Amino acid sequence: MMIHGHKWNTADTCTSMRIVFSFVLLILPIASNRFLVTYTIIGLTDILDGWLARKTGTASEFGAKLDSIADLLFYGILLLRLFPCLWESLPAAVWYVVAVILFVRVLAYTTAAVKYHRFASLHTWLNKLTGGVVFLLPYVLAVSTGIAYSWAVCFLALAASLEELMIHLCHDEYRADRKTFLSRR
Repeated sequence: MMIHGHKWNTADTCTSMRIVFSFVLLILPIASNRFLVTYTIIGLTDILDGWLARKTGTASEFGAKLDSIADLLFYGILLLRLFPCLWESLPAAVWYVVAVILFVRVLAYTTAAVKYHRFASLHTWLNKLTGGVVFLLPYVLAVSTGIAYSWAVCFLALAASLEELMIHLCHDEYRADRKTFLSRR
C-alpha cells in the first residue's frame, strides 16, 4: 500500500500494532497480568519497529513520524491510566517537575515547528533512555511506591527535554537522526 509516495512495510505494521495495543490498555485493569503483558508487547514493538526498518532498509521519514505518533499516543494513554495511581502516591513536588518537563517539551516542539515549519521530535540518546525508564514505571509500581524512581525519571526526562530544545535552538537544520546536542551531523 502506498501512502503519499511511501510504500507500507513491516516496520510500519509493527508501529501500527503499538498504536492498536495502546488503545487496548484503556480497557484493561492496571493491576492485572493482562495489562502488563499488553504493555510488554507494546514495548517490544517499539524496539522491533526501528530494528526492522534499519535491517530491511525501509527506514523513512514517514516511519519516523508514525513512530513518534505511536510514542505520543502510548505515553498519553499511559499517563491517563497511571495518573490517578501516581497522583495519590507521589509528592506534589514531583508534579511541579512534571509540569516543567511538559512546558519545556511543548516549547521544544513549538520552537521546531516555527523554525523548521514541521513537527519535529528527535530520537536522541537521552530521549530513548527516558523512554526506557518511563516504560519501566508500571513494573516498578507493581513492587513499590516508586517515589525515588519517579524522581530519577523526572530528572532524566527534564535533561532530555532541555537537550531537544537546545538542539532546535542552536542548529539551523532539522535532522531527525541527531543523537545528541554535541552531534555535528
